[in-house]
Amino acid sequence: MQLPLIYQGWRSIKRLLPVLFAIAFATVLLLHNLTPATAQLSPSQEIRGVWLTNNDFDILSDRAKLQDAIAQLRRLNFNTLYPVVWNDGYPKYPSAVAKQAGIPFYFKGKEGQDIIADIVTQARRQGVLAIPWFEFGFMAPLTSELAANHPDWLTQKQDGTQTSISAAGEVAWLNPFHPEVQKFITDLVMEIITQYDADGIQFDDHMSLPVDFGYDKYTINLYTQETGSPPPPNPHAQAWKQWRADKITAFMIQLNQAVKARKPSAIFSVSPNYYDFAYKYQLQDWLNWVRLGVVDELVVQLYRNDLDSFYSKLTSPEIIETQQLIPTGIGIMAGLRNRPVSMQQIQSQVRAAKQRGLGVTFFYYESLWDYAPEQIAQRQAGFLELFANPAVRDPSQFTARKPSFNTISVPLYPKGSVAQRARGYFMEVAIAGGQPKRLLIDTGSAGLRVPKEFLGNAPIKKTGQIIKEVLNDGTVLEGELVYTTMRMGFIFTEEPVPVQIVSSRQCIAQKPNCSAKSGVPFSGIIGVNYSEKAFPYNPLRKLPGNLSNGFIVTGNSDSSKNTTLIIGLTTNNREGFKMVSLSQQPAINGIPGNRWDSRLNGVCLTISGSSLNNNCNGKMVADTGTSSGFTEVKSASLMGKLKPGRLRAENAVKVAIPGVFDYSLTPGNRDGFNVWNINISAKAENPVVVNSGIAFFDKYDVLFDPVNGQQGFRSRR
Repeated sequence: MQLPLIYQGWRSIKRLLPVLFAIAFATVLLLHNLTPATAQLSPSQEIRGVWLTNNDFDILSDRAKLQDAIAQLRRLNFNTLYPVVWNDGYPKYPSAVAKQAGIPFYFKGKEGQDIIADIVTQARRQGVLAIPWFEFGFMAPLTSELAANHPDWLTQKQDGTQTSISAAGEVAWLNPFHPEVQKFITDLVMEIITQYDADGIQFDDHMSLPVDFGYDKYTINLYTQETGSPPPPNPHAQAWKQWRADKITAFMIQLNQAVKARKPSAIFSVSPNYYDFAYKYQLQDWLNWVRLGVVDELVVQLYRNDLDSFYSKLTSPEIIETQQLIPTGIGIMAGLRNRPVSMQQIQSQVRAAKQRGLGVTFFYYESLWDYAPEQIAQRQAGFLELFANPAVRDPSQFTARKPSFNTISVPLYPKGSVAQRARGYFMEVAIAGGQPKRLLIDTGSAGLRVPKEFLGNAPIKKTGQIIKEVLNDGTVLEGELVYTTMRMGFIFTEEPVPVQIVSSRQCIAQKPNCSAKSGVPFSGIIGVNYSEKAFPYNPLRKLPGNLSNGFIVTGNSDSSKNTTLIIGLTTNNREGFKMVSLSQQPAINGIPGNRWDSRLNGVCLTISGSSLNNNCNGKMVADTGTSSGFTEVKSASLMGKLKPGRLRAENAVKVAIPGVFDYSLTPGNRDGFNVWNINISAKAENPVVVNSGIAFFDKYDVLFDPVNGQQGFRSRR
């Protein structure tokens, strides 16, 4: 845990280290429209905690002293203890996991007792929570047995150095991206959760990585493999920084899932630095962790004498947002052995926090009154004045949370994982716990359809039902319907979704040149249309909360650049769209939500050289899944002198809904940009049907609203 500004220093209090910068933050996943809380926390939510550190060893190792200390804290209406369990590369409890890694154990009580077990037992008797504190996270001294025995677990700076000068002295950093490191940390945490009847686990600000690190061979190879380029020399380069922060976030999600699987009621607590510093300098994207539902409790370290600086951080947007979701507290410096803090300052800071509905936790126990400018009795009276009434915390209130995002932005890529077609938008999706694969996002079809190679090892429920799906270009997909999990980025569907495991592809007779003809391996499709005719349905329907209420595709005319899928409609992101109502379709048993005919009515079409001259009885599908646009007419008379097939440059196309959009295209030979075809289908349901093709999205952002049955269009000019 880092101590910024005047009181920066390691929790073992070796020395102090100033911090120089605080900067603005940026993150891909955004939460909107939150109203700050002004009410005080309920007594069952308010954090009144204290960290029990190595400096408190004399008390922690003596059963009688420990009992008296906890009893005194209880009389002063404290309610939470955070005893250190991982520090300096050593466990503070008898650990089989550490022993296997060659790490000795020294932290025994005076009677040889397990100190952590003693703290947890006595805390339970006194009615206060005990949340073991995993202080050092990925940090360890270079001289420790952990670093010496596992040099391949360490990461390094670009110049090859493996240490940084921290408030704990010179320290090395375990590579948080290395699977063996992740397993070691996970095993330690699960050992603590299993061995002790504690109320949770807390992670410090060093469950992170300094931004200068990550230039070890393993991480360079991993980044290059996933992105196609080596890490940039600038450690602050946004994509490189975000990639590392996201990897740490992914690990924290896995760690949370492991803890909750073993003990669902465990409080998953995090005590970071303020967000600006944590993200930019430590790659610790804790605000994202909160939004993802990973964190049950947050205690932000604000160790400083400057009261104006302290007060300004209490009202930061990140803290205001977090306290709407989970119990939130402020870490307050109670003093150091060589730098005591007055009771007046402590009371001012605690009152300021409480007035804003925030709890508090003090660093550290002995400095509460043993190292203070006031007498012990005066000091204790001062704390009782702050906490005049009991605030007993109820662990049963800590239930599993869903992600709190109202909307997220997901990058769309110009290339898929296994195949490249003329042009498309591809989104990274992980299915059945597998590695993320880039699937074609198709607004003209519905359902998740992938080859079996894309599946991971998560449970799959087979139905034995073989289904067929005919895509707009005439491709027939055939395969078994199964149910399994889906993840986009860090967001999971709320329950297993139907997936077609595609085993064969072919073209229908009417469209012999469909995508199946090329023989290129199937890249997978995520169909996000809301006009399902059968299973599988649009998997976006099963995203949590507001994320299931629709999406926006924002295109890009440069196919070498990424575009964006905005998931979750809000008042803000709907601005500027001109809306068109859709026709509601009958419900189908098993398909959640309303179904809508995605074909727009009243579409006006003009094609030079044909009889189609502002003909306004057409229907149109806005379709990212089709690389070229096309028109299908029921009667040959509408063709005029044109012949079926690809239009030429003199056959200019204009598609419009008056007052909504007005799209023009000069046909050419660039598939995905200006190719347009026309065909006759005597069996067609409608006189004229238009498929916009993907090039339409270069000119217009398109909104899909399944709640109100609407599509929206916003010019990109």
